[in-house]
Amino acid sequence: MQTLTVDLADRSYPIHIGAGLLDRADLIQPHLLQPRVAVVTNTTVAPLYLERLSQTLTAAGVAVHPVVLPDGEAYKTWETLNLIFGALLTWRAERKTTLIALGGGVIGDMTGFAAACYQRGVPFIQIPTTLLSQVDSSVGGKTGINHPLGKNMIGAFYQPKLVLADTDTLKTLPPRELSAGLAEVIKYGLIWDADFLVWLETNMAKLRALDAEAITRAIYRSCEIKAQVVGEDEREGGIRAILNLGHTFGHAIETGMGYGTWLHGEAVGAGMVLAAETSRRLGWLTDADVARTRALIRAAGLPDTAPDLGVATWLDYMGHDKKVESGKLRFVLLKKLGEAVITGDVPKDVLTDVLASPR
Repeated sequence: MQTLTVDLADRSYPIHIGAGLLDRADLIQPHLLQPRVAVVTNTTVAPLYLERLSQTLTAAGVAVHPVVLPDGEAYKTWETLNLIFGALLTWRAERKTTLIALGGGVIGDMTGFAAACYQRGVPFIQIPTTLLSQVDSSVGGKTGINHPLGKNMIGAFYQPKLVLADTDTLKTLPPRELSAGLAEVIKYGLIWDADFLVWLETNMAKLRALDAEAITRAIYRSCEIKAQVVGEDEREGGIRAILNLGHTFGHAIETGMGYGTWLHGEAVGAGMVLAAETSRRLGWLTDADVARTRALIRAAGLPDTAPDLGVATWLDYMGHDKKVESGKLRFVLLKKLGEAVITGDVPKDVLTDVLASPR
């Protein structure tokens, strides 16, 4: 097991990464205020891991109340969120009752948002079971739900007490979901660490084959980078926005195509190619840099070409992006591979040309 810390003063918390952690009640118990938890999961993850986690906690004297939600991005809604609240109220969950998110990014986001709202705030723990959630969404305290007009537009910053990333859970992950998670891993290399980017190019086949040493290293380095950025800027007032490379384009793809049609990581992968192409047109990246980015996205099993939504549709959905400031779109782009920049100065003709013919 490897451990690192998200440093947020009195709200700091550990991230444990390793195999077999679902059996480690000793890692969870110190973060419980009472021996009673609600485990929120979905219909896909529950048959795989709910009983195992429940047995671990029950054997340690912790009462477990399961909440099993429908699976998929399409269910990241107020209606589904109310299922969590209904269960908590039925069981008379208290302010010291901890919510545990057992699943991927959708479950983590909704459980965290429910924890932020229920009785104005109860503790929660993240146990991410997908690569995407282990390297990204479980860390940093972003929680929320989708709206038909925009992804993750309703939510709260609310930090977990613990992140427990059991790498064994990745063994049941479909290849498409694994690739989706690799998009976020690639993102960290592109925005922060050129050496990590080279390592990813060399080791992508091992990562897709779930080589234990390679996947643990990728998760650790991804979480390490995100923890550093979040520690500097918890609420995305500045540098944290660089973690959204490809997301302005990607969220528009997800919304425009219908939630769940493209996986989040697939949309981000294609979005990072568009961000690289935009950076090239601004004179920051070379043709070779864009080709290298595209090749790594493809090597991860991700689409490197965005759907053609039409310029008007692109701009409409991108206009709902959370980085819009004073009505002006801001983009996360690349000054060079390994260095991101946040800018609102993308000429309209450059953006229009990129969006008119995604490639």
